Amino acid sequence: MSVLYELAVLGAPTDNQLGELESIVGSAVQAFGLRLGHEVAWSVCPTTFAPRQHNSSAAVFFGAPGASINGLDALMQRAIPIIPVVSDTAKVRDELPDVLRHINCLDYRAGGAQRVATGLLECAGLLPRQRRVFLSYRRDEARQAALQLFDAFTARLFDVFLDTHGIAPAEDFQTMLWHRLCDSDVLVMLDTPNYFGSRWTSAEFGRALAKNIAVLRVAWPDSTPSVRTATASRAELLHTEVDAATGRLEDTAIERICLQLEAVRSESHAVRNVNLVSQLRNEVERIKGQVMGVGPHKSVYLRLPDGKEVVVYPTLGVPTSTTLHDAAKQSPNRPSAVVFDHVGMHPTWLEHLEWLGTHIRAARWVKASEAAWRFADWEAEA
Repeated sequence: MSVLYELAVLGAPTDNQLGELESIVGSAVQAFGLRLGHEVAWSVCPTTFAPRQHNSSAAVFFGAPGASINGLDALMQRAIPIIPVVSDTAKVRDELPDVLRHINCLDYRAGGAQRVATGLLECAGLLPRQRRVFLSYRRDEARQAALQLFDAFTARLFDVFLDTHGIAPAEDFQTMLWHRLCDSDVLVMLDTPNYFGSRWTSAEFGRALAKNIAVLRVAWPDSTPSVRTATASRAELLHTEVDAATGRLEDTAIERICLQLEAVRSESHAVRNVNLVSQLRNEVERIKGQVMGVGPHKSVYLRLPDGKEVVVYPTLGVPTSTTLHDAAKQSPNRPSAVVFDHVGMHPTWLEHLEWLGTHIRAARWVKASEAAWRFADWEAEA
């Protein structure tokens, strides 16, 4: 399998710091069936770090007097998350270059390599809670295969939504279905011959495209590709890989689909992050503000037209009260906001977020489509 994720260690790490970090990150990605230095690229103090646009990526910068800063400006312009690390927060001016000083840094004494590794994996979307998949299928054609894939994806630490498992009794089924779709990285469509013959699977596919959620098409041998799936990634099944009597898939097919899902998920995570940050950048620049860089927790640092600095946490999927709490906790000395795309979320959930934002002002909710309007008069929002 080719490189799917790209991580880099920049600046001036010590041999001990580098060894501990590499060991922790390597063990973490191994749980997903990935290998550090293979599917997860690992660059140590490269002359330049220029990850592919469609690979989810992040970097950590170990500060030290005179540490190389080659390529930092380019990474910040591309909105690649960079986590600054210092030996002591009292030494920020001595150990970090000017371009990184406005970004919240990690003090290595507090948590050491484990904290740095967690921050790096989070920025690249490589924590288990970030790996969300939605299975779309027709029960009368692919129920057995869907159950097999649910088990296989779960074993690789994906959080998998399957309609028979993911919605509690007495819930508004369809509204909750769209809500869970909004919280997914990839829609895996089991493209059986009559997939688009169902209103619901057809709508799931269309609404995934509307939310810029990547689609992995698992194509049954007898299905005719729809023109609608032209942009979807494909995993083709052979006649010998589908049991005609039971509908079960061969283990080799399931393994191939899992590998393809990992590739599609990495690209989806990277592209959706870029799109959300680009939308935020366009909104802020439209009111003559500035995006200054992306740091830990994928936080985006803004300078508004009046010079005020705000830390923004763009959120893929559905934000929660924990998202708001984390935004306030991670930026205690600056105004902060959580930016999210509200389209398709459960109305009751949106009502809950609005209520929460009214009563808790330590951080604010901002709908992505309203960012310019809200940031243009930030003081009035207080």
